[in-house]
Amino acid sequence: MATIRPFRGARYNPARFSDLSTVVSQPYDRVRHGLQDKYYELSPYNIVRIIKGREQADDGNGCSVYTRARSTFGRWLAEGVLVREETPALYVLRQRFSLPDGSVHTRQGLIAALELARFDEGIVLPHEQTHSGPKVDRLNLMRATEANFGHIFMLYPGGGINELLKPALAGEPGVVLREMFERGVEQRFWVVTDPALIASVLEEMAPRRNLIIADGHHRYETALDYQDEARAAHPDAPAHAAFNYRMATLVSMEDPGLVILPTHRLIHSYKRMDGVEALARAKEHFVVTPVADRAALQSVLAVAEPERPRFGFYDRRFSVLTLRDPEVMARLLSTRDWAFQLLDVTVLHELFIERVLGIDKASVERKEHIEYLRDAQMGYDAVDSGEAQFLAVMNPTRMEQVRACTAAGERMAQKSTDFYPKVISGLVAMPITASERL
Repeated sequence: MATIRPFRGARYNPARFSDLSTVVSQPYDRVRHGLQDKYYELSPYNIVRIIKGREQADDGNGCSVYTRARSTFGRWLAEGVLVREETPALYVLRQRFSLPDGSVHTRQGLIAALELARFDEGIVLPHEQTHSGPKVDRLNLMRATEANFGHIFMLYPGGGINELLKPALAGEPGVVLREMFERGVEQRFWVVTDPALIASVLEEMAPRRNLIIADGHHRYETALDYQDEARAAHPDAPAHAAFNYRMATLVSMEDPGLVILPTHRLIHSYKRMDGVEALARAKEHFVVTPVADRAALQSVLAVAEPERPRFGFYDRRFSVLTLRDPEVMARLLSTRDWAFQLLDVTVLHELFIERVLGIDKASVERKEHIEYLRDAQMGYDAVDSGEAQFLAVMNPTRMEQVRACTAAGERMAQKSTDFYPKVISGLVAMPITASERL
């Protein structure tokens, strides 16, 4: 069963901040390409100073981004920049956004403390692979601050919870803000403290299993490692000790605003072959279809069939590569489930990146020749300028593919999904000190 609890969150003091837009940020792993500097400039109290602070030239001898995060968190609490909730609360985040096709969507998430469960228990399931580096970083931050600042974006089966919350939200406008990077997303945030309503929500969530991690695999696995350390250090702590839980934003798999965007692959620093040779070699496994322009490429991608994975290829010319025969994937990955075998990203990595381009899994793991992009335009520009050689243009992974893979116990390649918009950091933090109880 999925156990959630309310918690006494640490939030920016509403008496000090009339607009939270200056203090929130993208999740830590999205803070790149100069975004950290922009958040620093927005406010001396932006949450990035804790979740992804600047390194300094004199770091060492007990000083680091982690020690500064700890002192910053403690100072902001002491100075009233952050305040603790007086009573345990659940929180609601409603995000309204538009897509390039002009459609408008609204997605609602419930922020709660989710009891940690090992993946083999079947309560929480991963859908992507993880790397060790980010987990070490996040564990060091948790050790230093004893708090959760980023969210696990978790999908739960079924509906009902949003309906329970509707009366409580209807009469309250909530806190409205827009985060700088995803400026087009209206973020609306509520605090729910009514004990009867909280009890109803907890009861509604309790029987559910097979919750899927949408975003935050590294953070969830880090929480499990932290839990192991805390239990060893405090063997007499009760089950409701806060370190046995992780702050999560839970969204129904039936939410009409659940959107997955594609993550494109940019191949750079690569000299083994040019695009002409790459496409010639690809013909062993793919039908290579030249197209006139970007619009034509997108049109062909849009009519992809589930059993005919395809992706776009750009080397200053446009092509679409469609898998010739699904049986080749069955032979290559005979121990893997068909749902995994026929993912676009699986076909791209196993056949094209590894066997055509000759970039092995270890190189991909180290990101030696590959960069992951949400914005395809950045990739087109990099190829046009000569900074990169090729761009693989992807379709989004579909939600039914995510469900099929997790049901089969499969983990997709990293960056197989990009759930949009992101669950921002800075709305609320959850302390997990050894003495904290939920």
